[in-house]
Amino acid sequence: MDMGLIVISFVIFLALAFDFINGFHDTANAIATSVSTRALTPRRAIILASVMNFVGALAFTGVAKTIGGSIADPAQLEFGVEIVAAALISAIIWNLVTWWFGIPSSSSHALIGALAGGVYAGAGMDALNMAGFKNIVIALIVSPILAFAIGYIIMTILKWIFGRRSPHSVNKGFRSMQIITAAFQSFTHGTNDAQKAMGIITFALIAGGFQSSGDMEIQTWVKFSAATAMALGTAVGGWKIIKTMGTKIFKIEPINGFAADFSAASVIMGATFIGLPVSTTHAITSSILGVGSAKRFSAVKWGVAGRIIITWFITIPICAGLAILIFKLIDLIFLR
Repeated sequence: MDMGLIVISFVIFLALAFDFINGFHDTANAIATSVSTRALTPRRAIILASVMNFVGALAFTGVAKTIGGSIADPAQLEFGVEIVAAALISAIIWNLVTWWFGIPSSSSHALIGALAGGVYAGAGMDALNMAGFKNIVIALIVSPILAFAIGYIIMTILKWIFGRRSPHSVNKGFRSMQIITAAFQSFTHGTNDAQKAMGIITFALIAGGFQSSGDMEIQTWVKFSAATAMALGTAVGGWKIIKTMGTKIFKIEPINGFAADFSAASVIMGATFIGLPVSTTHAITSSILGVGSAKRFSAVKWGVAGRIIITWFITIPICAGLAILIFKLIDLIFLR
């Protein structure tokens, strides 16, 4: 078998493995609030999230095209396939480490930081499209701030509308509505996060000469492969992170869960429409913090929130550094 075909097959496997891990790593984004409030049983929540992730993954391709072409031009990279391999290995390692410790870090930050580090290691700083990379980083920074603000505003409005009603009747009604927002949240997760695996596969295909240079259309088999990997990963579930997001930030009631899910899903959907990758983890965590602050500022466990936020800031540089090291190893062992 041709060595190039073997290498690209391995990289595609890594990309789908990343997508699978992203699925169980980020399952909490869609279902943590609905499970913690008992709007859905864990089994039903995971089935719902898996199905809606799959549907969402097939609905859009704008984010995939951004990932595939905005950080660097894959057609201009001599070792583009090896760069993608280093980036994926780095992102997978970071995802598994943070999953093991129950930290809701960002798979998006991990992949984007790792890809930037891999390009730098394999082709130098000049190969990085700094304008495209800057736009992606800005979107990653602005989206959690926006999610926090929207969560705070929506929860404040709901408090004003339902503040004098019986908490039992209010929560009973919103427990049912949470099923809808959980489905919406899962759908938007698929529209944005699964696109990243599609984009990185397309990047590798162009770099390896298996897709025409300048053609950023996402092939049908790539869409279905990434959508399936994401859905299967979601079905596995990430219970450590679900516990962190559903119980350790503040005590979530159905009305809070509805507000948080709707806020985060709206931000993610908006980013998907304009083709920008955002962190679904950051969006839902920030919306939970915003909702909790609107409910009662002291109700939020800011120590836990602080540790999560620190992880947000360190993910990109750590994954970039790790990708540089991994590419150097690949270069030393296979390319020389």
